[in-house]
Amino acid sequence: MTSTAGHTQQTEEAEETREGEGTPPRPDTGSGAWDDGLIARRAALASGSGQPGVSGFPAPYSGRSAPADADADADGADDDLTARLDALRELTGLSRPRVDAATLAEAGRVLDDAADRRRLSRRHTVVALAGATGSGKSTLFNTLAGVTISDTGVRRPTTSAALACSWTDGAAGLLDRLEIPGRLRRRPVQGPDGPGPLDGLVLIDLPDHDSAAVEHRAQVDRVLAHVDAVIWVVDPEKYGDALLHERYLRPMAGHAEVTFVVLNQVDRLPEDAADQVLDDLRRLLDEDGIALGEHGEPGATVLALSALTGDGVGELRDCLGQLTSERRAAARRIGADLDAAADRLRPAYVPTGRVGLSEEAREEFADRLAEAVGAAAAGQAAERAWRRNAGRACGTPWLRLWRWYEARRAPGTAERPSGDTPGDEATTARQRAEQAVRVVADEAASGLPTPWADAVREAAGRGAEGLPEALDGLTAPESAPARPPRPGWWPVAVLAQVSMTLLQVLGGIWLLGQVLGVFTPDLLPPVLLMLAGILGGPCVEYGSRLAARGPARRYGADAERALRDAAAGCGRARVLDPVAAELLRYREVREQYARVLDPVVGAAHGNARAAVRASG
Repeated sequence: MTSTAGHTQQTEEAEETREGEGTPPRPDTGSGAWDDGLIARRAALASGSGQPGVSGFPAPYSGRSAPADADADADGADDDLTARLDALRELTGLSRPRVDAATLAEAGRVLDDAADRRRLSRRHTVVALAGATGSGKSTLFNTLAGVTISDTGVRRPTTSAALACSWTDGAAGLLDRLEIPGRLRRRPVQGPDGPGPLDGLVLIDLPDHDSAAVEHRAQVDRVLAHVDAVIWVVDPEKYGDALLHERYLRPMAGHAEVTFVVLNQVDRLPEDAADQVLDDLRRLLDEDGIALGEHGEPGATVLALSALTGDGVGELRDCLGQLTSERRAAARRIGADLDAAADRLRPAYVPTGRVGLSEEAREEFADRLAEAVGAAAAGQAAERAWRRNAGRACGTPWLRLWRWYEARRAPGTAERPSGDTPGDEATTARQRAEQAVRVVADEAASGLPTPWADAVREAAGRGAEGLPEALDGLTAPESAPARPPRPGWWPVAVLAQVSMTLLQVLGGIWLLGQVLGVFTPDLLPPVLLMLAGILGGPCVEYGSRLAARGPARRYGADAERALRDAAAGCGRARVLDPVAAELLRYREVREQYARVLDPVVGAAHGNARAAVRASG
């Protein structure tokens, strides 16, 4: 048996050497291998370099061709996987300015691993045998290979390094990716018809995951992150080990379709006890959140066998044969990794409530800015100015003379409004503007995930830095309108007021002439003339005031509306537009996140949004 193992080792090493001579070197796939999104990928496609990246597999390695129906099924499932990977790539590229690198690191690792795996052979399925000390995984490894490759015995740990057994040629790139050296690569015993149903299988025997040697546990974790499927070998004594369930099975619950859980050493148990232990194992797996593949449902495969006696090994071999013939284990593993990455990214992209600014919030923001610039007070001042001008134009000369005298006697005090000083008013206006920005930013950030809520508040804060000064410019004296316009009826009122004044003057002159004896004494006509002028002037002024109410009110409303619109436009340009840009960016990444979860649903959401935009 030892000579056979040595011969298989030499054969494998020779095949690896021949394959290495005819295989181009693999590109460097470090942590920076994945690009930022659309730009880099489109540039690569436009250059026609032929690099498949995450867009598809290269041609299979030299060797026996895969069945046509298996390739067709794999290609059909590959389209959705490619769409999800592309969406994740675009998602990370769009999110980098907003989401911290630590949050995106897992997504980057998934993209790197997916690109590495899909660049290599698709006709091979890499399956790892993992288990605790004494579980019998090395014995099962030898039984499946048909030759003693992995050492077995009572000395622990028995397996100190990962061993590989490949049923077909062309797996060198995959084993290089797992960092398994050529001296630890073997070939199984095969019949005259070749590998048979296990064509394409690459089986890895791992060290014990509970080994006392730290380097053994690190090697297990590293290899498990890159294999296509895992066979967990447990024994009747340690199948409920907390380390196994908490460190491996529970975190990998989403990888149920590429997970096998094998209860080994059932030959040590009575038949009834073996069934009870198997049922209890299923219960523990269900508590771990692992879906069980029973009754045709997708999920983990749970088997009971004895690697020592061979009972149940045939069923496991059949399952492995079906897994390798489908050639979808790698895609399922990548899909499960995508699901896990999307679940970790969920807090950064899924909102907790309604997203966006409502019309009520926008109107409230405009109202606060209008209050900050004193739009209502400006409208009232404009209305008073219109009435004042009407009174000056249509009032009696004696009243206008009296007002002029009062203004000259106490200049600057006649029309000074009561209330805060100009300095206090400026401080209050700034505080109101800042408060308006804070309120609208909180409203816009409500329901958003933390990174995007912070980005919205930052955008609003940047716009608020110059907003008070911009609002001050709207209320500056040079920006105030000129004197109010004069309506068409003013000349008529002025002419009537002049006529009333002339009647008073003529009546007074006539009366004075009678007193001096110039005119014939007759008091009634000059007195009536003077009374008509004295009473007619206030009547004209009162009528003018009544006629001025409507135009003055409209003029004040127009002035208030103009200042309000100017303040709202300033706030929209400085605050609302940057906030809307951040919300639009979030909607874009949310659509990409939906495509990561389900490319069909994500595309439907994107098409619906495009239709809404096109309809205006």
